[in-house]
Amino acid sequence: MTKITTHNRTRAQESSNAIERMYITMRHLFNRGFYKPMGVSGETLREALLTLRPEIYGSIAEDKLELQGLLYVIERLPNGIEECRYINLTSDEGYSKSHFKVIIPPKRRRNCYRIDDEQMNIEITRGRSEIYDILTHLTFLYVESHKIIKRVVIDDNGAVTRDWKKLEEAVQKNSELNEKDKEIAVTHTANILGRTFSEVNAIYPQFATKENPNRFLNIIYYLGNIAMQEVVEDNKRVITFSPVLRERLGHHIHGEIWANTIKRILHSKNLLERPIHIISANMHSVMNTLFAPQALKTELKKATTLQVFEQLSNSQNVQLRNKVEKAAKNCGMIFIEDSSGTNIDVQIFDATQIDCSHLINNGGAENINEVKPVILVMDYAFGEQAYETMDELLKPYKCENQNTHLLNVKSISIMGKAGILEGGKGDIMIPNAHLFEGTADNYPFKNQLKRAQFEGHKLKVFEGSMISVLGTSLQNKDILRFFHDSTWNVIGLEMEGAHYQKAIQAASKIRGSISSSVKVRYAYYASDNPLETGSTLASGGLGMTGVKPTYLITEKILEQILS
Repeated sequence: MTKITTHNRTRAQESSNAIERMYITMRHLFNRGFYKPMGVSGETLREALLTLRPEIYGSIAEDKLELQGLLYVIERLPNGIEECRYINLTSDEGYSKSHFKVIIPPKRRRNCYRIDDEQMNIEITRGRSEIYDILTHLTFLYVESHKIIKRVVIDDNGAVTRDWKKLEEAVQKNSELNEKDKEIAVTHTANILGRTFSEVNAIYPQFATKENPNRFLNIIYYLGNIAMQEVVEDNKRVITFSPVLRERLGHHIHGEIWANTIKRILHSKNLLERPIHIISANMHSVMNTLFAPQALKTELKKATTLQVFEQLSNSQNVQLRNKVEKAAKNCGMIFIEDSSGTNIDVQIFDATQIDCSHLINNGGAENINEVKPVILVMDYAFGEQAYETMDELLKPYKCENQNTHLLNVKSISIMGKAGILEGGKGDIMIPNAHLFEGTADNYPFKNQLKRAQFEGHKLKVFEGSMISVLGTSLQNKDILRFFHDSTWNVIGLEMEGAHYQKAIQAASKIRGSISSSVKVRYAYYASDNPLETGSTLASGGLGMTGVKPTYLITEKILEQILS
C-alpha cells in the first residue's frame, strides 16, 4: 500500500496565512465601501485575527478581557470611539473648517471628528497602512466588547447580571466617584471582565483623563452596551469608507503637497542647489545634538551630556527645551509645520550657520564652509506613507519659472524605533537589508553605519536583515521566531524601511532624480521585544531607556554628514 504523507501546517504558516487573509479582506471591504464588523461581512477579518492572536492583543482568543491590549488600542483611537455605532473613514474633506471639534488620539496623530452621538469620522491621510491599523484595532475592540456581553446577558430577552446594573449605575452618576464608590465599581467590573480586582485597579488610572478620571468604566460600559444592542436588537455597528477617500487613496495627494512645500521653501532660501542630507527622525534629537552644547553650557557643567539629553526628553522641562529651540532659530533653523495632512513636520538646518566643532574632527569647519551642506529632518512616516513621502521628496522640482531643478541629495539617513528579536529595549539594530513581509520583495543596501561604530557604549548592537511588517499590531511569536531562526537572519521588525528603500532605489537607480551614489544610513533602537512575554509595545513605553541609543545614533549620523 502506498503511504500517504500528510503535511501539518506550522503555527508560523497558519499565522502568515491569517495575515494574508486579513489584508486581502481589508482591501475587499474598502473597495466595497462599508461593512459590519460583527456581522457576516466582518467574519473573515475576525476569524483571521483570532487565528493570528497577535502578541500586542494578548489574551484576545481567551474568554477574559485583554487589559493591556485595550489600553494600547484606546490610546490610538479617538476619545469617545467606544460610544459610536458608526465609524466613517474619510479623506481630508474640509471638516477642519467646520464647527466639529478635532479629536487627536494621544499616541497616534490623526484628525477625528465626533459628528453626533452615534458617529465618529476618522481622517485618513497616511495611506493604506493607516486603514489597516484602524480596522485591526476596531476589530480587536469589538471582539472584546462581545466578551463582555457573554458574561452579563442572562437570557434572550436581554436580562443582565447584577454586576452590569451596578456598573451602569456608576457610569450614569456623571460625577467623580469617591474612593469607596470607585472600588465598588471596580469590584463589579472585574467580575464582568473575568479579571481580578487588583488587575483592574492597577490599570484603571492609565485610562483616566483630566476631564474623566473614571474613563475606564465608561469604556467598558459603552463597549458592552452597544455590543448588547447588536446581539439583542440586531442593531449592528457599521464601518464605512467615504467615496472621496476611495477615489483619492494611492494618488500621493498629501505627499505631493508636503514635498512641494518643502522644495518651494528650499528654493526661496537658495538652499535647493546645495548638498542636501535627509534624515528621517523625531523633531528633537538632531536639533538637541546640534545646539544643546552651546545653548546649555551652564547645565552641562553640572551634568553629563546624556543627563542633559534625558532632561530635554522630559516634556516638563519646557524652559530647557525653549533655550535649545531659540538657539536653533538664531542659527537659521527653518521649521515647516505640516499643513498637507501627512502629519510630518520638517526642520531645515544650514550647517554653515552652526558651530559643529563638537561633532567634527580638526579641519572640519573649513570643509563645512566649502561644501555647505543642508540638513533636512523629516518626522516619522507611517508604514506605506514612507514610500509616498520619500518618492515625492526626491522628485525634481519645477519652480514658478517652470525651470526644473534636480535635488542634490548626498545622503538619506533613517533612524527610528523597532521591535528587536534578540536583546532588549534600548539595544541597537544596524540593518543591511529590508524584507517586505508577505512578499518576496527584498532590498539589500550598503549601510554607511557599521556595528563597530556603536560598540563601547554599554549597548548591545546587532547587524542583519530587518523585516518591514504590514502592521505592528499583527505580529505573533511564531512568525517572528521563524524569521529570526531561518537563514533570513532577521534581527528586528519595523514598518517603514522597505518603503523608504523602494523610493530611494527608484529615484537613484532608475529615474535618475538623484545621484546613483547617494549614501544611505539605517539604524534603529529597540522599543520592545515581541518574542519576550511582557516586553511587547502594549507593555508600556521606553521611558528614559531610549534616550541613550537615540542620541548615539543621531551623533553618528551627524558626524558622517559633517565630516
